[in-house]
Amino acid sequence: MNISPKALSPVSLGALSLANRIAMAPMTRGRAPERIPNDNMLNYYAQRAGAGLIISEATQISQQGTGSVATPGIETPEQIAGWRKVTDAVHAAGGKIICQIWHVGRVSHACFQDQGQPPVSSSAVAGQVNTFTADGFVPCTPPRALQVEEIPAVVQQYRQGAIHAMEAGFDGVQIHAAHGYLIAQFLSPLVNKRQDHWGGSIENRARLLVEVIKRVKASTTKEFGIGVKLNSADFQHGGFDVGDALTVVQYLEP
Repeated sequence: MNISPKALSPVSLGALSLANRIAMAPMTRGRAPERIPNDNMLNYYAQRAGAGLIISEATQISQQGTGSVATPGIETPEQIAGWRKVTDAVHAAGGKIICQIWHVGRVSHACFQDQGQPPVSSSAVAGQVNTFTADGFVPCTPPRALQVEEIPAVVQQYRQGAIHAMEAGFDGVQIHAAHGYLIAQFLSPLVNKRQDHWGGSIENRARLLVEVIKRVKASTTKEFGIGVKLNSADFQHGGFDVGDALTVVQYLEP
């Protein structure tokens, strides 16, 4: 295998100085049965610290944002301490690691929600998707629409997740706004049927993502990296498309 010398050269990515241009993509692994990062995860990430940048597996920011068994969170002191061991090990091996923060929205099941409530989404539109529970793969529970007064609390979950990531020693966060999870559910006109200022135009559908980034940026240091994972399109007729994606990038630029 031939690797370009440039791929192995240092690079600055925003506030981050990376040893090389190789990045390890986030991969959900389901190896945190207590939802707390453990030694298995520490070894896994430390072994891969030779990459210029590691993006962690998707990490839920709240119980409400949980959608599958054995995925780690970053909301409790125990989870923060567990991640701190991971980031210390990566840094000791000369690597950089950022945390992909995650709210799954409707891609969930009532068994993961407080008091068995339905999961939340931009609108009460069910997806044709299964999720992995203690009983195996089962259809997701149909969601309910977030009330207007609930949305600031969701933004706060992302903000708190970023603060906790900083406390856990991460070099930054990647805000998961793709793959049909909560922010993508607001971006997509196939899911977002709202008639208020969180739905309709692309400006309104992107409002949640923009508000999340504003709050995260205002609550973290200049040295802390902030990125976004964004789909280029839904690849479905009438869905979020490349034109929408380019518009959203323009909203994020400032």
